[in-house]
Amino acid sequence: MIQDIPKTFRNEYTPVDPQGDDIVFAFQGHTFLAKEKDGLLICPMYKEIQGRVQYLFAIGSTHYFLALDPQKSTKYDWLSVRTLRHTQPKTLQFAGATAYHLYTWYQKNQYCGCCGAKLEHSLHERAMVCPKCKNIIYPTIAPAVIVGVIYKDSICMTRYANRPYKGHALIAGFCEIGETPEQTVIREVHEEVGLKVKNIRYYKSQPWGFDSNLLMGFFCDLDGDPTITLQEEELAKARFIPRDEINDTYQDLSLTNEMICVFKKGDKI
Repeated sequence: MIQDIPKTFRNEYTPVDPQGDDIVFAFQGHTFLAKEKDGLLICPMYKEIQGRVQYLFAIGSTHYFLALDPQKSTKYDWLSVRTLRHTQPKTLQFAGATAYHLYTWYQKNQYCGCCGAKLEHSLHERAMVCPKCKNIIYPTIAPAVIVGVIYKDSICMTRYANRPYKGHALIAGFCEIGETPEQTVIREVHEEVGLKVKNIRYYKSQPWGFDSNLLMGFFCDLDGDPTITLQEEELAKARFIPRDEINDTYQDLSLTNEMICVFKKGDKI
């Protein structure tokens, strides 16, 4: 999956001064500054970027920073963040998604929600601090579940109703207050397709910086009637697809894709 990179990801907040070859991510809305050629992604180094930067994290011996005053560049283009989903190297793909997660958090937390004062970067931890009322805001991480509902030799696959992604998906949804991930599985399956499930079992998890999520994958078995009642506000389609009719191939990116392919192969789940 996207987080399975060959070098060690170090997310502890230990800011260092940027060096010339360190990588800088510059975002504007849903675009970022980079260039792509034949599926290979190249992002600017610090020595190529002007303006202020904010320390993000390190991968191996390389430190990554966020441009606070992104400027135009004659060497790089503004690419859609979705470009990160189909480019290499994988380390830069994961770094870009994680940097985008932090960028969106910084963008949405510039002023204190308690008193309205301008927030400041903490010098000691990854947080925004209000100099007036001392309110502290930490990065937003939204937990959500991905659910593979199994019925005999089939799995319930869906297509989203109002999202850019039109490929196969599984039932998914955010954890609500006061519930465990397993309870989220039961609730989301019933809400989206009107089914009951049993034998809920954890598979794997994944950070998904594109949407500020922490995803948790579960498989479960249908409990009772297989008739689907579609929640049309969320889904355009949902049906049980037999294992031998699944055409999806492994992309080594998302938890959803891996779960579909694991079921397709017949691995023990």
